[in-house]
Amino acid sequence: MQTLYTLETTGDAVPEKYQQTVKMLDKKLQKGGDMFIISLAYLYQIAAYASSYAAHRASKYLPTQEDLNVSTKIADNTVLQQLIANTSFKERITDTEIEQAINKDWIKKLFLLLQNTPEYKQYVAEENNPKADKKILQFIWEEIMLGNEGFTEFLEEEFQNWNDDGEMTVMLMDNFFQKPGKIFFDKIVSDEKMTYSHDLLKTVIEKKTYCAELITPKLKNWDAERVALVDLLLLRMGVCEFLYFPTIPTKVTINEYIDIAKMYSTRQSGQFVNGVLDNILKDLEQEQKINKQQRVKK
Repeated sequence: MQTLYTLETTGDAVPEKYQQTVKMLDKKLQKGGDMFIISLAYLYQIAAYASSYAAHRASKYLPTQEDLNVSTKIADNTVLQQLIANTSFKERITDTEIEQAINKDWIKKLFLLLQNTPEYKQYVAEENNPKADKKILQFIWEEIMLGNEGFTEFLEEEFQNWNDDGEMTVMLMDNFFQKPGKIFFDKIVSDEKMTYSHDLLKTVIEKKTYCAELITPKLKNWDAERVALVDLLLLRMGVCEFLYFPTIPTKVTINEYIDIAKMYSTRQSGQFVNGVLDNILKDLEQEQKINKQQRVKK
C-alpha cells in the first residue's frame, strides 16, 4: 500500500516502471526486517548488560554483600545463547548500521527498570528453566521495551519507519518467541511472501482500469475524486486479491483491508472499505468470477 501510494502521488504507477517499483517495495521490506533485527539486538544487549552491571557493583571500593551477589543469570539465557550462536544473526548485528542503531544509554535504563520488577526477581530466584527463559524475554519485549513510552518515543524519533514497520516488527517478534530456532535472519521475509508482494504490486498496477470499472459504480453517493487515495488503493488491492489470488479467502481479504484502512486512513474508512468490497464481491460471485482454491501447505 505504501509503495503504491508513493507511485500514485509521483505518477510512476505504470507497468513500464515495474522493475523500479519492485526495488522500492523490496527496500521497504528490508527496512522492516532491519527493525526486527534492531529489536532483537536491544533484547540481547539488555540481557547481556547484567554482566557489566554485576561487575560494576562488585568493583565498588566497599562493596556490600548485595553488590557482590548481583545475578547475571539472564546473560546466560538459553534462548539468547541459541540466538547469538546463529551465524546469520551474528552477521546481521555486526552490520555497521545495526550497531550504530543501538543506544547504550537506553540499554542501561531498560535493564535498571527490569531488575526492579517482580517478574525479574522471580526469574533470577528460580532454577534454570527454558520456559522461564523465553517468558522473561517476552516480558522484556512487551513490558520493558514496548510498554515504555519514553523508549517507543525514542524509536519513533530515531527510526522514521518505526510507525509504519512497528506492526511488522511485533509480528516477527511474536514469531521469534514461538519458534526462536526457526528464524532465518538472512531471509526474514520468506520467498513465498516476497513473491506474493511482487505479484500483488504488479497486478494492482496492471489492472488499474478494470478495478476502477468495478469500484466506481459502487461509490454511489461518494465522489470518486474526493475519496481518500489510500481507500481507493485498498479497494483496488482487495479486488485484485478477490480475482487473481485464488488461495486467499475473500473473508480474509476484506478483514485485512478493513484493519489497514482503520490504521492508515480516515475514521470512516474501515466501514467504507468494508461496504464497497462486500458489494463488489457479491456481484463477482453472482457472475461466477470468484474461483478460490484450498491452499496447499508446504
